[in-house]
Amino acid sequence: MEKIFANNKKWVANKLAEDGDFFMKLANGQKPRYLYIGCSDSRVPVNEITGTGPGEIFVHRNIANMVVHSDINMLSVLQYAVEVLKVKDVIVCGHYGCGGVAAAACNKQFGLMDNWLRNIKDVIRLHEQELMDIKDEEQRQRRLVELNIIEQVHNLSKTSIIQNARISKEAPRLWGLVYDIRDGLLRDLKVAAKDFQQYDHIYCVTGKVTTTT
Repeated sequence: MEKIFANNKKWVANKLAEDGDFFMKLANGQKPRYLYIGCSDSRVPVNEITGTGPGEIFVHRNIANMVVHSDINMLSVLQYAVEVLKVKDVIVCGHYGCGGVAAAACNKQFGLMDNWLRNIKDVIRLHEQELMDIKDEEQRQRRLVELNIIEQVHNLSKTSIIQNARISKEAPRLWGLVYDIRDGLLRDLKVAAKDFQQYDHIYCVTGKVTTTT
């Protein structure tokens, strides 16, 4: 921890040398353009790979960058980002070599996290034939990482938060990105919102709350 505190003091000194009011400006509030939903992997430093500074990107991270509809933490972050901070872009970013995705693809037990990984197994079920057609194991894992990102962007589209934003004409753009640790580059998976609109008759909300008896 001594190293952490020393690095913190050095960072503060560098920032104040660049701008003496840096921290006072941050203390006045935040207006980030982006919400980033990513993996907790320590090899993926969000601000560094996106070139963003403090106050520019709102961040939520979990194992394998999942958008799970029972995850109140993620939903709370999403609602705050969309409805209060008014972010313009919501990014789901995964990475090749993801341990969570690899764990979901095998038939081993890992304990409590198995309940979380089951959401990735659903992605495997949806795309089983495509994955089985890929004979190279590494390439199959890389494709599963991409498919997982795509499905999580679709999961964003299913949330009442994003649907309500669309009704109000203030919906942020949704992005699916993959980060390659081997070369440090981000790649756009070209996940178009219109690709999921064919299911609007199933997932679309009207803004009117109904009750059942």
